[in-house]
Amino acid sequence: MDEETLQQLEQTISHKFSDKSLLAQAFTHSSAVDNRLLSNERLEFLGDAVLAVVICQTLFERFSGYLEGDLTKVKSMLVSRGSCARLSRQLRLHKFLKVGKGMASSRALSGSLAAGVLEAVIAAIYIDSGFDAARSFILRIFGSLIKQADAEQVQGNFKSLLQQYVQEQFNSTPTYVLLDEKGPDHDKCFELEVVVEERRFPGAWGTNKKEAEQKAAFNALVELGVLKKTSPEDND
Repeated sequence: MDEETLQQLEQTISHKFSDKSLLAQAFTHSSAVDNRLLSNERLEFLGDAVLAVVICQTLFERFSGYLEGDLTKVKSMLVSRGSCARLSRQLRLHKFLKVGKGMASSRALSGSLAAGVLEAVIAAIYIDSGFDAARSFILRIFGSLIKQADAEQVQGNFKSLLQQYVQEQFNSTPTYVLLDEKGPDHDKCFELEVVVEERRFPGAWGTNKKEAEQKAAFNALVELGVLKKTSPEDND
C-alpha cells in the first residue's frame, strides 16, 4: 500500500499512525497474502474484543437501570457484523481492502469483510496509540447508534436486521413458516422457523406469531454469525 493511500486512510479514520505498517496490515485480507499471519485476521480478533469492552462500558454507564439481559440485547446489536459492516461502508473502508483476485467482486466485500476491516482498524489504533485512542475512535463511529440504542427497540428489530442482512448477503428475503401451535383459542402459542434460500433455521415459540417470528429471526442471526447467542432467559 503506497504512502498516498495510507495518508488518505489516516484522514478517513481521523487517526495518524506512528507505525503505518499496522494500518496497511488492517487492510490486507488473507486471500491477498501467502502467509495468513500477514493478513488482518489477528487484528480482527483483537479489535472485536476492544470494541466489546468499549461498548459494554458505555452501555453500563449510559443505561444504569438496565439489567444484564437488556444490556446484552443492546450490545449484541451494536457489535453485530451487520452494524460493523454498515459503519464500515459509510466510511468506505472496504474500498481500500487488499484482496486476492477471486475476491474482488465478492458480495462479502460489503458485508463480512467490511465488518472485519473495521475491527482490524480498531485493533491497529489500539496497538499504535493505546486504549484511549481506540475508545475515542469507537465512540465517534458508533456514537449515533449508541444514542439510538434501546433494549425494547433492539429486541423488536431482529426481523428487520435479518432482512437487511439476507438482502445484502444473499440478494434474497427470509420467509417465516408456521411449524406448530398449541393451546385453546384464547391462549395459543405458536412455533415458527425462518427459511432462507431453502436453508432452515431453528424454530422458536412465542405467545403470538409476532413474538415467535422475532425469536426465530434471532435464532437465524445467531446461526449466521451476525449475533452472538445470549442465555435463553435474555430472549424471553
